[in-house]
Amino acid sequence: MEEINKKILLVEDDPNFGTVLKDYLMMNDYDVVHAKNGMEGFEKFKKDDYDLCILDVMMPYKDGFTLAKEIREKNADVPIIFLTAKAMKEDVLKGYKVGADDYLNKPFDSEVLLMKIKAIINRKTKDSVTDSKQFEFEIGDFHLNSKLRFLRYKGGTPEKLSPKEGELLRLLALHENDLMPRELALTKIWRDDNYFTSRSMDVYIAKLRKYLKVDENVEILNIHGEGFRLVVNQKA
Repeated sequence: MEEINKKILLVEDDPNFGTVLKDYLMMNDYDVVHAKNGMEGFEKFKKDDYDLCILDVMMPYKDGFTLAKEIREKNADVPIIFLTAKAMKEDVLKGYKVGADDYLNKPFDSEVLLMKIKAIINRKTKDSVTDSKQFEFEIGDFHLNSKLRFLRYKGGTPEKLSPKEGELLRLLALHENDLMPRELALTKIWRDDNYFTSRSMDVYIAKLRKYLKVDENVEILNIHGEGFRLVVNQKA
């Protein structure tokens, strides 16, 4: 299935810079809507759904901070990147207080902006997957109920998982046959990403492997330096 391009609202009052930036982002496969001031930007935001907003701070009629507040009242989750010609600490702090995800001072490297956009959208996508309400999964011949913390093999006696085992296997199942980043599990389950919590997670991964080893079509792979992958092979 063809992937739909992520949609960006760009609010920039400099027509030349705005056009150049819009063209650059569209060349990199983003769908971009350009508004030339804060008032126009909010009207466009109300009429469509966006994956990310890029807001200039200094604009006529309505500045970027005011626009960001209005956007946040409509949508608390859409990522916001501020662009500013002022490098004042107070402005940066003000930007983060109104809900900025990142900040770039003009002039900036367009490739840096591109990397920030990708990182923020990827993080939001992972968060939405993790925040899924799904709690029942078919994993090969296993049935997992992560709410009750039962793991059952072929309708047999269910194994009662510990809270961390249940949540870790749920995260792996949400990313089935895909990478589950190590830091994602550490921050979501252990609420910290350090050497000791990382070693603790390795112990829980080893426990889950013991549960799953009875099904030869299911395994947890260690992706070195990245995280883990719950692989479920299709039966012949």
